[in-house]
Amino acid sequence: MAKYSKKAGEKVEKAMHEMHEGKLKSGRSGKKVTSKKQAVAIGLSEAREEGAKVPKKKKSS
Repeated sequence: MAKYSKKAGEKVEKAMHEMHEGKLKSGRSGKKVTSKKQAVAIGLSEAREEGAKVPKKKKSS
C-alpha cells in the first residue's frame, strides 16, 4: 500500500517547482527556501492541511 497519496505527491512537486524558481517562502519568517528537504516538508505540510493521506509528523525528542 502507498505511503503517500497522489495529492501529497502533487503538493510536494509544486513546492519543489516553486523552490527552483525562487518563489517558495517559509511560513513564519517568510524567508526564501533553498533546501530540498525544507521544500518537501512544506509540500507535505500543505497536503496534511488539505486532508491528504500523509503519515503523521515524527516527534522530536
